[in-house]
Amino acid sequence: MIEVDKYISDFDLKTQEILIKIRNIIKDIAPESEESIAYGMPSYKTYGKPLVYFAGFKNHIGFYATPSGHEEFKSLLSKYKQGKGFVQFPINDVIPYELIKMIVLFRVEENDRKYSKKEKKKGN
Repeated sequence: MIEVDKYISDFDLKTQEILIKIRNIIKDIAPESEESIAYGMPSYKTYGKPLVYFAGFKNHIGFYATPSGHEEFKSLLSKYKQGKGFVQFPINDVIPYELIKMIVLFRVEENDRKYSKKEKKKGN
């Protein structure tokens, strides 16, 4: 989506590379997700419900996977600065792309469990 391309292009090259990798992870795992800008950052939804968001900052990448996504991986996220529903990955550290993949997959499966039956009912 052009909005997300524009968002990413506003950052320095190193940050752009990280943001593009995170975007590609999301799109690979959730190709059916709706991509947009919400709350000033790239946003992804399935079934019209939030999946994950990410954002670039001067010194970190913010990753937002709803409180459930962070709770599920709290031990693996414990070394990062975080709060309810967000985590900060320092730009000058190794970005945990495999962990991001696990979180996105968890959130896709969670939304599938919660909302896919409702969508099927609407279609009937």
